[in-house]
Amino acid sequence: MNRWFVRGLILVSATGLLPGMALAQDGNVDQARDALAKQEGDKDSSRQLEEVFQAAEKNYSLQKKGTHSLNYSFDYSYTADQRLDLAITDGSVRNLDVVPSATHNFTNSFSYDYGFLDNLTVGARIPLVVKYDTEDELNLYDFGDISFTGRWQPFAYVPGKMSTTLFGTFTTKTGVSPYEIDITEQLSSGSGYYSLGAGLSLSKVLDPVVVFGSLSATYNLPAEDLQQVRGARLLQEVEPGFGISGSAGFAYSLSYDISLSISAQLSYSDETILTFSNGERAMAQDQMTGFLSMSLGTRVSDTTIVNTSLGIGLTEDAPDFSLGVSLPINFSGLKE
Repeated sequence: MNRWFVRGLILVSATGLLPGMALAQDGNVDQARDALAKQEGDKDSSRQLEEVFQAAEKNYSLQKKGTHSLNYSFDYSYTADQRLDLAITDGSVRNLDVVPSATHNFTNSFSYDYGFLDNLTVGARIPLVVKYDTEDELNLYDFGDISFTGRWQPFAYVPGKMSTTLFGTFTTKTGVSPYEIDITEQLSSGSGYYSLGAGLSLSKVLDPVVVFGSLSATYNLPAEDLQQVRGARLLQEVEPGFGISGSAGFAYSLSYDISLSISAQLSYSDETILTFSNGERAMAQDQMTGFLSMSLGTRVSDTTIVNTSLGIGLTEDAPDFSLGVSLPINFSGLKE
């Protein structure tokens, strides 16, 4: 019953809220769009920037204390690859198979943020995932990994100076684990392990441009007590290692209602070690992933900006491309 509820919620989200497609952007980019888009009563972009950031001694650009926000985003990504199934015993190859893979991934996400303090925002993200594998004709409708975040600005924003935000993330393994399914008959919607992440993001307003960048590190906790059949072996433990990610880009105001942002992200994932019941260990090599994202912010009302974007994979390990849309959801109970 719960699975059919999830299917219905995903399909309603995808068909009823999809005016375009885009990737979710960094929080600083959203602030840049808000700052660079003219609103009623503004005289010029410089005045708009001053009003948004309020050049005051204790002004912060996170969610204001006691306020709420709810956002919806839809993301689509396509990945085509060749999967290598290889088993080596006593120096001899016992199993070798190359399997083509083409996966379509649709993700509907609902993100909630609450201003705990003027300089401290906490939030949560709930993803609903739809997957199709056209090679194996498999599909999936389920929850993804729910995550919780905290963002803290140690210093008040000063016009003309760099803005600094520290953030931390805890990601659960609520999605369908890739290590607890029949890999020949099922798809996964999650990572299969818990993750802890922390990082730093920087931004600076150079009217009418905002430049930004971030650096983060992630530690992935091992997944234990597994019982997954892989060929002739039984998988018992996975050690996913750590990850490092960095990104940089800029946002530019094309007009008072249209803004453009471009960013690039580079991520490194450490090698993953798989331990089997017979004592054998297999190792998946480390990966380097590069991604280029271009986003267009369009003001559709005084309070709503719709962000649409295109992402292009720059390395072999990245998705081929992605498309999506994100927009705020306004409820009277969440208004300031």
